[in-house]
This record gives sequence, C-alpha cells and structure tokens, in this order.
Amino acid sequence: MTKQEAKERIAKLRHTIDHHRYLYHVLDRQEISDGALDSLKHELKKLEDAFPDLITADSPTQRVGGTPLDAFQKIRHERPMLSLEDVFSPEEFSEWASRIQKLATANHLEFFGELKFDGLAVSLIYERGVLVRGSTRGDGKIGEDVTQNIRTIESVPLTLEVHQVSSDIRKKIPHLDELVRTERIEVRGEAIITKKNFDHINANQARKGEKPYANPRNLAAGSIRQLDPEMTASRKLDFFAYDLVTDLGQTLHSEKHEILEALGFRSDRDARVLGSLGAVVAFREGIAKKRERLAYHIDGIVVTVNDIQVFERLGVIGKTPRGAIAFKFAPEEATTKVLDIQVQVGRTGVLTPVAHLDPVQIGGVVVSRATLHNYDEIKRLGVKIGDTVAVGRAGDVIPDVRAVLKDLRTGREKTFRMPVHCPVCGARVIQRAGEVAYRCGNPHCPALKREGLYHFVSRKAFDIDGLGPKIIDVLLDQSLIQDAADLFALKEGDLMPLERFGEKSAANLVRAVQARKKIELARFLFSLGILHVGEETALTLRDQFSFRAGRLSIKDFAKTYRNFSREELEAVPDVGPKVAASIYEWFHDPHHMSFLERLGDADVEIVVEKRIGGTKLAGKTFVFTGEMQSMSRDEAKDAVRRLGGEVSESVSKKTSFVVAGASPGSKYAKAKKLGIPILDEHIFSRMIEG
Repeated sequence: MTKQEAKERIAKLRHTIDHHRYLYHVLDRQEISDGALDSLKHELKKLEDAFPDLITADSPTQRVGGTPLDAFQKIRHERPMLSLEDVFSPEEFSEWASRIQKLATANHLEFFGELKFDGLAVSLIYERGVLVRGSTRGDGKIGEDVTQNIRTIESVPLTLEVHQVSSDIRKKIPHLDELVRTERIEVRGEAIITKKNFDHINANQARKGEKPYANPRNLAAGSIRQLDPEMTASRKLDFFAYDLVTDLGQTLHSEKHEILEALGFRSDRDARVLGSLGAVVAFREGIAKKRERLAYHIDGIVVTVNDIQVFERLGVIGKTPRGAIAFKFAPEEATTKVLDIQVQVGRTGVLTPVAHLDPVQIGGVVVSRATLHNYDEIKRLGVKIGDTVAVGRAGDVIPDVRAVLKDLRTGREKTFRMPVHCPVCGARVIQRAGEVAYRCGNPHCPALKREGLYHFVSRKAFDIDGLGPKIIDVLLDQSLIQDAADLFALKEGDLMPLERFGEKSAANLVRAVQARKKIELARFLFSLGILHVGEETALTLRDQFSFRAGRLSIKDFAKTYRNFSREELEAVPDVGPKVAASIYEWFHDPHHMSFLERLGDADVEIVVEKRIGGTKLAGKTFVFTGEMQSMSRDEAKDAVRRLGGEVSESVSKKTSFVVAGASPGSKYAKAKKLGIPILDEHIFSRMIEG
C-alpha cells in the first residue's frame, strides 16, 4: 500500500470509527457489533503504526470515548481514564511484550492477568472513607456525574473500612486503616449486569411486548445513565473494581487487587500473577474455555505489567498506557474487503452469490468466503465488489455479510449483476414468478448432481461418517458413482487405487456406508433433496402420513407417496400449493422412481420409530429467531416436538409463541406486529423443563 492510499484509507476509517463510537458511547446503541468496530480500530492502528507521520491528534486511536451526555453534570477526572490497545492473537501479544520489554530495559517482566468485563467503566471517589462521587469515563478527561445511580449498586461500598488483609500488605502498609480514613481515594472498575439478570429483564420486556435489549453492556450503560435512580436500582447492577488509582503504598498491580478486596470491593477472583508469555496465553485459553459458564459477559483478558514503577516509567502513547494491553478473544464479527462476488449452483439449481474476501480471522479461524444468500439480499445491503463489509460467523454457521460500511468507499467499487447463464453448464438462468431465487434452467446440470450427493450424505440426512465433498468429488470424477444409490455398491477394491486411500481407509469408508443402510423416515425424506422440502417439512410429512412402527421398505414408501394427490399434500399443515406440487412432481418423475428402486435393491430400509413423548405443548406452534446460547436451535426444536408441540419456520396468526434469541431477525418484528407472544430463551427453557 502506498502512502497516498494509506492516507485515504486512514481518513475514511477515522470518520467511520468516530460515527460508530458516538453511537456506542454517547447514545448507547449500535449499528455494527463490538467485534466489527474492534476490527476497524485494529486496522487503523496497524496503518498508523506503519505510517506514524500520518497520526493526528483527532485520530480515534488518540482518544477514549465520545462527548458526555448533557443530561448529567460534567466531571473532570483528576487522572485521565485511558483506553487499552487491543490484540487478538498470541503472535500480536508477543510483539507487544517484546516491545515494552525493550522500552523497560528489563531482562524479565512479570504480568498480571484479569478478566476484561463487558460493561461500563466508572470512577469512584472516597473522602475520609465515604463515597462522594461516581462518574462515567466520558471522553477520558471529562465524564458524567452519576453518583446517585452508583449508590444504588449494592456491590459498591458506601463507606470504606479495612477488612481481612494479608500479612504482606499489612507489613508493607502498616497504616492502611488510617490512610482510608484520611486520604482521598479513587477506585475504578466496571458496572455490569449478570447474564441471569439480563435474561430476567428481557423476560419482563417480552411480557410487556417490548423489544429485548441487545446485550448486557448497552443495558448497563443505559441503566447508569438513567435520570431516575429508582430505575437504576431496579436493574440490579453489579460492580467489579480493577484499579486503585491512589498510591497507598502498593508497588505491584496485584497488590491493588488485594487492597481493593480488603476495602470491601468485588474484584476478579480469576485474576493472577503471570510470570511468562506462555503463562499469559495459557491463562487466556483457560478463561476462554470457561467463558460461557461465567455469570457475566467478558470479551477477553487485560494484561498489565505487574511492577507499578515499571508500568509508570513505560508511560502513555496517545491515550493508551504502554504497560497494559487488552488480549481479546477472537471476534465473531470483523471487517474486511469484498474482492469479488461469484455464484455457486446448489442441489436444487439455485444460484447463491458468494463474497470472496480479503482473508480475515473471525471466531479463531481464517475466513475467505461469505454467503450473500440471494440477489435481493445484495440489493438490500447495497454491497458492491470492493466494499468494506462486516462479516459474521457464529459457531459452525457459514459466515455471512452483515453490513456494508459505505463511508469507506473510494468510488472504484463495482456493482454486481446476477449472471444470465449458469456458470457450470451454460444453460439460461431463470427466475420463477413469485420467487426470490435465480435457478439454472437445466434439470440435468452437473452441479445439481454433485450438490445433491453432498446433501444426501450430510449430517441431517444419511450422515455417512468420513464421506465428505472431497471424496464425493473424487468418486464422481473417476466415474465410480453416478448417483447416491451407487454409494451402497462400493467395494474396497474400487477405492484402494484412488489417491489418499489405503486398505484401512477404504475398508473404513465401505463400513461407514453400509452402516447407514437403515435410516429414520424424516431423515430419508430430507435426504432426497425434494425442492422446498427442508428439515421441518420432512418432519411434518413424517408425522402427518404415519406408517406402522418398524421397518419400511423403499418400495412401499415410494408406492405410498406416489399415490398421494396434490389435494392430500396441500392439506398438510405448512405445505401449500407450491410445496405440494414439488412433492407430487418428484414422486411422478420416472428418473426418481428408478433411483428409489435402486436404493431398495441396495437393501436400504426406512425405520419408522414409535413416537413417545409428552403432550404439554400439544396444539402449540413455535417459531425460533436469533442465536440461542444455552442450547442449539435443533435441540430447542426437538424439545418442542418431544412435548407434543409443532415448529414452524414462518410467523403467522396461527403461531403460538416466538422464541427470540440474540440478534433476532424479521420474524421478531412480524410477531410483534401480529401480537404473537415473544419468549426469551430463559422463559422458553423454564417452559420445556417445568
């Protein structure tokens, strides 16, 4: 990147970051996630490190937060409340540690690691042991006086007294009790809301038919800034102290924590002294493993040079102390550039646009592709080739583009158009009336066969262990199979000549295929790849057209479904004319009937299970939206079905409840519009357990 290109990029990044920081810190709302904002700041910091002469006083890296709200009295901090630089990988942390070790001219540095709470930073001032002021961070120099609201937090001591203290601290600071009674003491920490309390507050929101809060950090910030202290008290905030600003004689950061706890503050019980870089990385990994079990949200750890004298000598660069760093967890959302947009042809012929990205790390893995779902989504987002975008990834979900940062455009971005011809077979692309999807017009397109096979062996279908897309590609390319029925005829000798296959691996794959010759009815229906028949519709068809429990031959299955009329299929709940027509046509296609006959000849059998379950949710229909934390979406759906309830993918007047997880989508808005009861995850869990 040339200096001129860097200058242009830095200017746009600063403008965009300032906009989102204002929303976050002043108005307590967000347009992009914390992870995406962190990613932008990280990119800006790296560019400024590479071109230090481009750093200016108004850069977001040189300031802490936004302008304080006018609704509160402004307070000037006696000592600035600084922000921390972020790193996300052990390599970046090691670079920081090496840099400060050289600056400190020390052979060895001892660190102190503690949790990085996801709340609101506040400062507390005590005079003669009595709380006299509580203020927010604000812009780092000037905050807001929120003393009355701070007083409502039970974990904040209104008066200080020295409780049990270690002999080492007592020896080092023999007059600690007197200092507490006479000195002006400043304590800093984080106001937070626990996960349990956050769920409880959102449950009340759901009962009132109001929108749930997005995250505990924003709710904590909004609660602290309430003009009515009684409202703040009702939110039941917590406070964790992490810094003792006043010098009472401590020489180590770890001693600050000891003293704070002795003075009656809650502090991080996981915090500890760390003697090496390896110990820091291990500490972070250990915290990451227990992160979900913690009572509160964190987004990483804070690592501080433990020796206070060395920390002070390292000084401040801009508005960031050199001697401390935020070692964050890998974000589930980050920003990157769209290098190109290409389309993939799925098993039903649908063309899906995929963004090819400048590789970026999200959730601990490098991502270079993200789905754009369909052309309507591209138009809704307004994404162009060359745009900077926020990309999200949660768990094993395929990464997707969530937002376009249009302020960063240079004018060189290109508009994407859906192709006129299929990129695989060259057939004309069609769009049926009333559908969003664009499809390949060739029913025998090679991509359909390939993707159909991927679908057939997938986890929710036949779930054949060890048989993934790469092996299927080899089997197709070597003409060892033509369709899924051929899989069950494979022998070890067919596989052993292939690259990466030996005697053992060939035997393992054949054994895995043969082990899946018996399959549950709904899974089998789903595996066939019938247009519009997804997991939910397959379950509905299984429950609507019952077979006697036991083994069901493919021949009897095919005969039964072939005899269903369109009218009978349309009468199935959630199966309209379009889906009914698709099912009817599939079972009246000679090619498909021949395929089923060949599966039967390969001794594939359907298992019809006897359904045993409760009736607690009988007659109730549930719709799920947003990301669930305590269970997967599949587990939640299974729980509803087990208790006699039904699950639907769309909200209608017939919907009984909508269960809203984090970041709910359009289903939430539709449910609210129709007056459908909305449950949060906590209430839903109690409903299925109680």
